[in-house]
Amino acid sequence: MSCMLSAHDSRRNSQLGRLTFAAREILRCAQDDAKGEAKLLRLPLLLFAVMIGTAIAQTTTTVTHHRVVEADSSAELARAEAALEKKDYAAAQPLLENISAANPANYQVWFDLGFLYHAQGKAAGSIAAYRKAVAANPDIFESNLSLGLTLAQAGNPEAESFLRAATKLKPVSHPEENQARAWVALADVIEASKPDEALAAYRQAELFQPRDPGSYFSAGALLQKQNRWQDASDEYQKVLKLDPSSSDALINLANIDIRLRLLPDAEIVLRKLMDIHPNDPHVHIQLGRVLAAEGKKDEATAQLEAGTKTAPGDAAIERDLASLYADTGKYDKAEPLYHALLNGNPDDAELHDDIGKALLKQHKFPEAQQEFMAAVRLKPDFGAAYGDLAVAANENKNYELAIKAADSRARFLPEIPISYFFRATAYDHLRDKKNAVLNYHRFLDVANGKYPDQEWQARERLKAIESK
Repeated sequence: MSCMLSAHDSRRNSQLGRLTFAAREILRCAQDDAKGEAKLLRLPLLLFAVMIGTAIAQTTTTVTHHRVVEADSSAELARAEAALEKKDYAAAQPLLENISAANPANYQVWFDLGFLYHAQGKAAGSIAAYRKAVAANPDIFESNLSLGLTLAQAGNPEAESFLRAATKLKPVSHPEENQARAWVALADVIEASKPDEALAAYRQAELFQPRDPGSYFSAGALLQKQNRWQDASDEYQKVLKLDPSSSDALINLANIDIRLRLLPDAEIVLRKLMDIHPNDPHVHIQLGRVLAAEGKKDEATAQLEAGTKTAPGDAAIERDLASLYADTGKYDKAEPLYHALLNGNPDDAELHDDIGKALLKQHKFPEAQQEFMAAVRLKPDFGAAYGDLAVAANENKNYELAIKAADSRARFLPEIPISYFFRATAYDHLRDKKNAVLNYHRFLDVANGKYPDQEWQARERLKAIESK
């Protein structure tokens, strides 16, 4: 049975909210200086977020418009930005392009054009405009961050340099919060190529925002990719201290416990997750698999049954449940599940063998024999299925087939005592006394008291045969 959660993209879900803010609210409202001295930067009242789906580290980043207005901004620029706030890009575009032509050194107008082009889906134009904003004034945190994020969306490796530049600059307001966002954006961009530096970047974000669970989660996910299980677990524990209901952290923590075979710990974590999501079939299913691995088969069955009620038709779950039914002797419940699975997978040799064993336990020997025959026909090297076929054939008094199946099993698996016994009885029924005696003796030589009934029968038959 698989014991890893696979239905949640935990890393993406956790980072989404955080990285959505990577360029959002970079600037808060800053009031004009009351004494009419040098104007402070001003933020429009309406913030417009444009989602950027970047392929880097499976994250989602956002480039957002913020006014970063120079002191000499014109009335025309003010009208353009008012149109931007209303998402009236058709009105804003000619105004901004006219200003940029007249005043190419105005980094604010290039910043606004970068945002506008991005909102229109003009990636190349957006990047070019943000480049000009940075070139006009390379010391602006917001311009470097927006250019870095837009380049990251385009898969351009230059993104790293601009995001690094942003981490060295000071945001207009809320410096700790916004610096943390810059470090996180950098970490996400370099995570695949420079994982150690990415981890250091997440650590920097943690220093700026120690109460933000997102950076701890990202660090944990990166450590988990590196198979640094205990370090990753420690990061997820930090997340849970800040946010005890973090499903993503609980899921990844459970996966680590399962991978390390810390099944009791995984059970505790999954039960916490179930308290948060009592109707989530995936939690029931995963808990059921962990309980099954712990040997708590009845509890495991109940959890998998709950999972299948809310997620019907999932073949993997139904197969796990059928196996549990078989393991707990509920062959009458296992059989229909196996048949339903076989309808969708008629060439699955293991399923044919599983059905055959459920039929065998219910003494449906002819049907079992047919399933085992199908299994070895589909998988000619299926040693275990040959052994099962030998048993069914023997019960059906098809002794030639029983001998042939036992011999076929021996080509792929080591001999076991009971195989000699089946051969002996089959030869005995066929009145081949020589081979019957040979296999009875081989059986007794290796049985060592583990098969008392068969050993008694073998001795009695040897007495009868050899006395003649």
